[in-house]
Amino acid sequence: MSESTAAADQQPKFAIQRIYLKDVSFESPSSPGSFRSAPKPSVNLDLNARHVAIEAGLWEVILSLTLTAKDESDKTLYLAEVQQAGIFVIDGLDEAAKDHMLASFCPNILFPYARENIDSLIIKGSFPPLMLAPVNFDALYEQAKLAREREAASVQ
Repeated sequence: MSESTAAADQQPKFAIQRIYLKDVSFESPSSPGSFRSAPKPSVNLDLNARHVAIEAGLWEVILSLTLTAKDESDKTLYLAEVQQAGIFVIDGLDEAAKDHMLASFCPNILFPYARENIDSLIIKGSFPPLMLAPVNFDALYEQAKLAREREAASVQ
């Protein structure tokens, strides 16, 4: 193996191999009664990202969004769930950089797809569109990292 080939093998690698919809669900338990009024829904968003190694340097990242809308009487108007996934090549990075890519960078790539799928489900359920605000995955990553560091320090 030549030195240039060995150096190329050590270069950081990142590529998107595929972005796909892994799972989707929509429930409208109060319909058609909920269509008779114009409720001012309260909306709760649950967001979660996880990753699974497929093989060396190849990862599946899954971004899960669960959106629940309730009316003034706490009756569920709709529940929309989306698992947006992607397969990513991530290789040649140290553990900290790889962790950041998997927990922040990749979910940031997946979020616009998940947001569009959630919005489409809500509209097809005959509810007004709901545009989710962008998510700062870097800030979420840093918060989780600090929480892990505090927990590790308190155990010692």
